[in-house]
Amino acid sequence: MPTAARNLVSIDDLSLAEMRGLFHWARKFSGDLRAWSDTCRGLISASLFYEPSTRTRLSFESAMLRLGGGVLTAAEMASSSATKGESLADTVRVVGGGYADLIVLRHASEGAARLASMYAPVPVVNAGDGSHEHPTQTLCDLYTLWIERGRIEGVNVVLSGDLRYSRTVHSFVCALARFGANIVLVPHPGFELPPYVLQRLREEFGVEPVRADASRLGDLAKESDVAYLTPQKPHQLSLFTDTKGLRVDRVDALYMTRPQTERYRDDEAAARYVQLGREEMSVESLRDAVVMHPLPRRDEISSDIDSDPRSIYFKQSARGVPIRMALLAFLLGRIDLGVEADVVESRLYEVQVGDNPCPNPTCISRTEARHVTPTFKLAARMPVRAHCGYCSQEIPASFVGCSTSRNFHEPDSSAIRKIRPDHLVFFQDEVQARALGFERATRAQRSTTTP
Repeated sequence: MPTAARNLVSIDDLSLAEMRGLFHWARKFSGDLRAWSDTCRGLISASLFYEPSTRTRLSFESAMLRLGGGVLTAAEMASSSATKGESLADTVRVVGGGYADLIVLRHASEGAARLASMYAPVPVVNAGDGSHEHPTQTLCDLYTLWIERGRIEGVNVVLSGDLRYSRTVHSFVCALARFGANIVLVPHPGFELPPYVLQRLREEFGVEPVRADASRLGDLAKESDVAYLTPQKPHQLSLFTDTKGLRVDRVDALYMTRPQTERYRDDEAAARYVQLGREEMSVESLRDAVVMHPLPRRDEISSDIDSDPRSIYFKQSARGVPIRMALLAFLLGRIDLGVEADVVESRLYEVQVGDNPCPNPTCISRTEARHVTPTFKLAARMPVRAHCGYCSQEIPASFVGCSTSRNFHEPDSSAIRKIRPDHLVFFQDEVQARALGFERATRAQRSTTTP
């Protein structure tokens, strides 16, 4: 029987085997997009878009219609009942309560799709949540690499431009690491990959960024601090002693991103943004590289190279339809990928004491007060480190307490190992801890902390 329906909030919700299965189905669908109109007949998807979209929304709706299903479109959610104060949690409960069999959600707040999946009675697909993730664009990008290169393992991918706010990059880079690809980061100055993404690459995939010698990338990297991320083991990297860094000789794919100006703070600007044109593409290292872009583009890719056979961003966009057909049919239980799901979901713990510790002002746990219980997931025990369960940003903690003993400790205290995860409390400083009725643990208390 087909796999039971479930959500796609993060690219981590799919195993590598499931993604490969989706690639095979997408290729089958792409052979004749009109031949599958009985696959999802009688089913309806709802497009709830709180942010503007062209490609993502239309490709999802095209995919559902080509599968024989129906579509409900709410492309201007900002002017819907949300203006009357309706919460996201209530909206998805209503839409999933009889209107539709699946919800495709785009929202400005990081973690919105996670919240929606907790309340919707039908599968939720994340079509972009703030600057956090865009897992279906990542599926499209991976599928394009798989088609163009025949594999993803071991390919060399350069990611260039605004890496800080690009949610497509945040999903893509972690998926590439899972597949064992080599990644070269060429950020626009000041818009490097966020620390929480780099930290995740280290903790979950053992990927440690090292300096890269990008001289062979020419003008593309002339103003950037280039980093190289590889699935090689640290002891292998330690054998490399060139002070200039690991040399980038050959590139399989160059992934460009636009400046995400809609997410910039007032004091941020992307002046003299990198541009890719004929001259930049003439360097030897890019001779065989395909050029990818999630679109829309601005000036970061010159139209002069649109006719270059290496420029595949319009093909990449078109492939969004068959890969989303495969995803929708899978989540609705209408196709069988023939593989077992082996994804281990991270355990989330509710914040028991004090205010929301998430530092991100655009996290859904801060932008929607109702129906949202702040949560965290543990990243490390010694010293203790945790991330917001919605937006994945690291929770700052100068001290860590126990909700049962009402004592607090330094983050690297061995006593914290004895505290149950659901009893952990995070404090920005000692003043906050004492204001909430906690006391600094004595030496005797540190050795007998209540688990």
